[in-house]
Amino acid sequence: MRSRYDVIVVGAGHAGTEAAAASARLGASTLLLTPDLARTGQMSCNPAIGGVAKGVVAREVDALGGIMGRATDASRIHFRMLNRSRGPAVWGPRAQCDRGLYPRAVRRLLDGTEGLDLFQDLVTELLPADAGLHGVRTRGGIEFEAGAVVVTAGTFLRGRIHVGGAAGVAAGRAGEAPSLELAEALEARGLEVRRFKTGTPPRVDGRTVDFTRVEEQPGDPVNFRFSYYHEEPALEQRPCWITWTGAELNQVVHRNLERSALYGGEISGRGPRYCPSIEDKIVRFPEARRHQVFLEPEGLETSELYVNGLSTSLPHEVQLEFLRTVPGLEEVRMTKAGYAIEYDFFPPHQLRHTLEVRGLRGLFFAGQINGTTGYEEAAGQGLVAGANAALRVQDRDPWVLGRDQAYIGVMIDDLVTKGVDEPYRLFTSRAEFRLLLRQDNADRRLGVMARDLGLLTSEQAGALDRRLGRVRRVTRWFQETALRPEDVRATLAEADSSAVTTSTRAGELLKRPGVSARALAEAGGAPFLGSEDSGLEDVLAAVEVELKYEGYVRREAERAEVLKEQAAFELAEDLPYADFKSLSFEAREKLGRIRPGSLAQAGRIPGVSPADLQNLVMEVRRLAAAGV
Repeated sequence: MRSRYDVIVVGAGHAGTEAAAASARLGASTLLLTPDLARTGQMSCNPAIGGVAKGVVAREVDALGGIMGRATDASRIHFRMLNRSRGPAVWGPRAQCDRGLYPRAVRRLLDGTEGLDLFQDLVTELLPADAGLHGVRTRGGIEFEAGAVVVTAGTFLRGRIHVGGAAGVAAGRAGEAPSLELAEALEARGLEVRRFKTGTPPRVDGRTVDFTRVEEQPGDPVNFRFSYYHEEPALEQRPCWITWTGAELNQVVHRNLERSALYGGEISGRGPRYCPSIEDKIVRFPEARRHQVFLEPEGLETSELYVNGLSTSLPHEVQLEFLRTVPGLEEVRMTKAGYAIEYDFFPPHQLRHTLEVRGLRGLFFAGQINGTTGYEEAAGQGLVAGANAALRVQDRDPWVLGRDQAYIGVMIDDLVTKGVDEPYRLFTSRAEFRLLLRQDNADRRLGVMARDLGLLTSEQAGALDRRLGRVRRVTRWFQETALRPEDVRATLAEADSSAVTTSTRAGELLKRPGVSARALAEAGGAPFLGSEDSGLEDVLAAVEVELKYEGYVRREAERAEVLKEQAAFELAEDLPYADFKSLSFEAREKLGRIRPGSLAQAGRIPGVSPADLQNLVMEVRRLAAAGV
C-alpha cells in the first residue's frame, strides 16, 4: 500500500464510489477509504435507482462514464418508466434493484478501474497545509498524503439513530459506528455545520403477506437499460404491490405520537419535506383519509419486502401494530424496524460550483454532507467532485456543468447559490430547461464533453461513437424518407390521424399526435430495423422526441443561450459588495455570503432583485473603469 496519492476519497457510498472512479478515469492515482469495504455501494434505504428527475441524473452519471447505471442494469429486478402518460420532459426511468447484487456490481466495477486502490479504515483527521490540506490520518494511525481530498461521509458525521422516544444511539448506519473525529476536524476548520435527519421504513417477510388483498404492479415489458455504453445481462423481473393505510393506522400513530423520536423531542434536525415519515404525513395532512404504500422486493433470493411509504421512528412494537392495520399485512412478520437518523451536514453555500470548499484548497464535499438526500443526487455530486479533484492536482481548468446542460448542473447551482433549509431532492420543476434535459438524450448532451475531458474509457468512447452514429442514421431516415399513402394508411388510422394523399416525409408524420417512430419505421421498411435491434427502442424514443417536439426544443435552446450571455458577465470573488450602496441591504448581504461567479448566478439568489442586478453591473463597471 502506497502512502501518497493524487486524490483521496473518504467514504464508499454512492457519492464516494463515483468520485473515486471519476478521479481514476481522469488518470489521477486515487485511494478510496471506507470503514467497511464489504458495504461499498450499499443501498442503505430503498433498493431502487431512478424516478422522476432522479432517473435522468442516473443516466447523466452514466453518460459521463460513471458506474451507477451499469450497476443498476446488473441488479435490476423491476423497471417502470414513470410519468409516461405525460410529456417526455418529465419521464423518469426507475429500477428496483437486488439489494445484494447492486453493491457487488459496484465493487466489481471499482476493482476493474485502473489507478484506483481501496483501503478499509476510518478517517479521523485532515492533515493541514497552507490554505488547504495535504492528506488524511486514519483511526489506525496511518497517514496518506494527497493533493486533494473528497469527503463523502453520508449520514456518518456524528450520526445518531432513533427508534422510539428514548435517547438515540450513535451510529452512521444501522450496525455501523459514526464518524465523530472527522466531524470535529471539519468544524475546527471554521466551517458552518448544521443537522438534518432522514429515515427508513420497516421491512417485512413477504411469506406473511396476503397478496390477495394488495394490487400487483408488474414491471414494464420494455428492455430498457440505464447504461449507454455497456449491456449487462438482464435479470428476471419481480412485481411490486400497492396497498393503503387507513383510519386504524392513523389512530395507532396518534395514540403513540409522543413515543416517536421526532415528536417526542429527541430529534432537532429537519427532515425531507418530500419524503416524510408516516408520523409527519398524519400530523401535517390530517384531511388525508389514506396514504399509499408500496411493497417492493429486496432481491431475487429473499422474500423480504421494503415497505415504501411508512418511514418512521416509532418504537418497534408500535411499528408492528400499525403494519398489521394495512390491508394484506394483517398477519405480517417484521424483519427489520424502521428508524430515523440525525447527522451533521455543512451548508453548501460554503462551496464553489466545482464542489471545492471555499478557502480550503483541495478539499471537496459530495453527497449528504452538502445537505442533499437520495442516491442519485449523491452520485452526481460525487462524479463532479472527484473529477474536479483530479483536475485540481493536474493543474487543469475546473469543470462545471451548467443549468442548461444537466440536472446535475441544476442541483449543484441550487446548492451553492440558494443553500438548503431541508434535505435537497431533485424535481423536474427545479429545471428551467426540462425539454433539453431529458432521460433519452443524456448521452448526446454529455457524452462528447466527457470523452474530451477524459472521463470515458476507450471502450466507452467507442460505444458512444457507435451510438451517436446510429442516432444520426435513424434521424436522417426520418428526415429524408418519403412514405407513400398506402404504406402509412393503417398506421395513421390506428393513431386516429387523418390519411395523406401524397407521399410525405416520415419526420412530418411523426409530429402527429399518437404516431410513433417504431410504427412509421416498420411501415416504411427502415433499414435500421432487425439485426441492430439491441438498444434500438432507446434510439427510436430519442429520435421521436427530438423530431416530434422540434419547435419547442429549439425555443428552449434559444432561452438557454440568453442564460449563457448572462453567465458570460463574470463577477470576481473578491468584489466589495458591502460598499455597493446602490444595492439593497439584503442583496449586499447575500451576495457577500455566496460570492456568485456570474451575473446569471447572482440573479438566482433569493432576495436579489432585477434592479439589484442592473446596479451590480454598473458598480462592477465603475470599479473596472477606476482600475480597481
